[in-house]
Amino acid sequence: MEVPLLRYHCLSRDQIRSNCGFPSSSDHRSLFPGYRSSIYEGIWRKPFGRFRCASSLNPGLKPRPIPIPTRIDNDVNEIVEFDDARMKKPSASLCSQIEKLVLCGRYRQALDLFEIFELEGGFDVDGDTYDALIRACIGLRSVRGVKRIYHYMKSNGFEPDLYMRNRVLLMHIKSGLMEEARLLFDEMPEKNLVSWTTIMGGLLDIGEYLEAFRLFLLMWEDFSEGDPRLFSTTIRACTGLGSVSIGKQLHACMLKMGAVHNIFISCSLIDMYSKCGAIEDARFIFEDMPEKTTVGWNTMITGYALHGYSEEAVDMFFQMSDSGVKMDHFTISLIVRVCARLASLDYAKQAHAALYRQNFGSDMVANTTLVDLYSKWGRIEYARHVFEQMPCKNVLSWNALISGYSNRGQGSEAIELFDRMIHEKMRPTHITFHAVLSACCYSDLSVQGWEIFKSMETDHGIKPRAMHYAIMIELLGRDGLIDEAFALLRGAPFNPTVNMWAALVTACRMEENLELGRYAAEKLYGMEPEKLNNYIVLLNIYKSSSGSSKEAAAAILNTIRRKGMNILPACSWIEVGRRVHVLHFGDKSHPQSKEVHEKVDELIKQISKHGYAPGEKTVLPDVDEIDQKKKLGYHSEMLAVGLGVMSSPWWKQLQVVQGHRICGDCHEAIKLISMLKRREIIVRDASRFHHFSDGHCSCGDYW
Repeated sequence: MEVPLLRYHCLSRDQIRSNCGFPSSSDHRSLFPGYRSSIYEGIWRKPFGRFRCASSLNPGLKPRPIPIPTRIDNDVNEIVEFDDARMKKPSASLCSQIEKLVLCGRYRQALDLFEIFELEGGFDVDGDTYDALIRACIGLRSVRGVKRIYHYMKSNGFEPDLYMRNRVLLMHIKSGLMEEARLLFDEMPEKNLVSWTTIMGGLLDIGEYLEAFRLFLLMWEDFSEGDPRLFSTTIRACTGLGSVSIGKQLHACMLKMGAVHNIFISCSLIDMYSKCGAIEDARFIFEDMPEKTTVGWNTMITGYALHGYSEEAVDMFFQMSDSGVKMDHFTISLIVRVCARLASLDYAKQAHAALYRQNFGSDMVANTTLVDLYSKWGRIEYARHVFEQMPCKNVLSWNALISGYSNRGQGSEAIELFDRMIHEKMRPTHITFHAVLSACCYSDLSVQGWEIFKSMETDHGIKPRAMHYAIMIELLGRDGLIDEAFALLRGAPFNPTVNMWAALVTACRMEENLELGRYAAEKLYGMEPEKLNNYIVLLNIYKSSSGSSKEAAAAILNTIRRKGMNILPACSWIEVGRRVHVLHFGDKSHPQSKEVHEKVDELIKQISKHGYAPGEKTVLPDVDEIDQKKKLGYHSEMLAVGLGVMSSPWWKQLQVVQGHRICGDCHEAIKLISMLKRREIIVRDASRFHHFSDGHCSCGDYW
């Protein structure tokens, strides 16, 4: 005879609640999955055992006879009844065990114990136990558990009330069974606000914003209530749709119902307005908040950062710090990324200090962001220090530091770090290989680069992607192996991408292989006919040629004019004295424009004595033909460097950001300025980082 064996001596649920300050037993819906108790130290791998046969027990003991009831009392929970020789077994103690397991957060063990119901069958399970099992499935995101429990409920004829129907609906949504959830929702005999907000939230999670908003309109016909959760969910739908007009109508509705002063609604409105581009409306909502929470500040800072208002985002960060509101790791990580965009190491250092003041010194996301910022902006020693101090590192942390060494042209250090990463059993990704291969390319480590490229699939099971082929094409181009680079492009196991053709164009231009360069540029032009830079690249190739190519160059210029394409004015910015200065080509609007121009003229005279001679052979991308006829020394990057040299001490690093590619003349000039002035100058252009020091650039004059 085989029956379940339950020998777990546990306190009752009411005793646990009364001793630990939980709600009374009358609140059957409250479960606390986060609670931990020492009662359940063992792990139930086998939830039921076996009684030994009576003959194996003490011979003097005899089994107690099972009494047969003479009547059935429907008010008693634990009953025994016969139906075609089948007995309904007592279930109260087993249900209590499951509920206690879920109460203590032992979801897996609770579902294991539920197998007794499935194997034996016929148990009388009440709503509280089903509620506990649903909580376990939600906690585990177990699709199999959801199907098991829902099938058992249906097969045993359980009739759920509205609360339980909502719980079953949520269980399906949280486990990713959205189609089944939608069917359950449509079949519900009655629905309340919880039902509608639950299904709408599920649709939003999978990106079905329009359908979620349609359900809101259907629901509003029956439930015109100002519930904060409902409004917050609907605002999320407006955010996903990117419709500020619908959002404003909803906002007006909430104003009429007096629901706008709820913190959750305010934060949702700020997020909606900022993501839809109405940043001023978002700021108005923020200023009108009765209590500015951490989430509210973070949402406002994110809105500014999202639309490129980096200075305003930093200003909001300092206001948040002065207000005394507690920051979280998201605040610090966000502001560090903004500092990276502004090229502001001073602000980054303050954010770094705040990271430790706010007890987030071990936060992996924030520290990884700091590693990326410091390494990109020339403070590789700071980046290495932060990296080594991290108690826990993920692959993003390793990638950030390897990329930092790559950007600085320190290929040997990048390879050494990559080898250490493999030794410490950290699995590299496609981004890791792109970073280390770039380091090999920029440092002329061809042999090591090919070894790592070949090991991707053989040793790590990662098939090279187009970005890896583009790097290897560039590596071959640096070695002057144009034919081999073209063969690698044609032999790729996929169609060549834009980056692959662009790498070949650069190689052909550097080696003055005009015939192949023209062919590659035409391919590039054909793949992205609406991108202005491709026309400029093709124009450069034709202008370097002779004969009929001059006519082709004229045709390209006519095409640019016919399509109405305009090259945006060259713009660079530099931080001096904690103030960001924006400079344009030939800028005379800056308050110090006269002094800056004089400083640039002085610098050009000095570097001319060391061999600098402006050239006018080619027109690089983002520099049009008219600009070439103007004085090359007044390019925006040169003006930014001039301002930095005259306004900051000699030992301070200069950091310039620009929205276009640096031209060859300015690149050569800044190299010589770094040597003469003994300044480290970092220029972040539209292509990559350039670290100038002692007359050299990290790009190796190849970009």
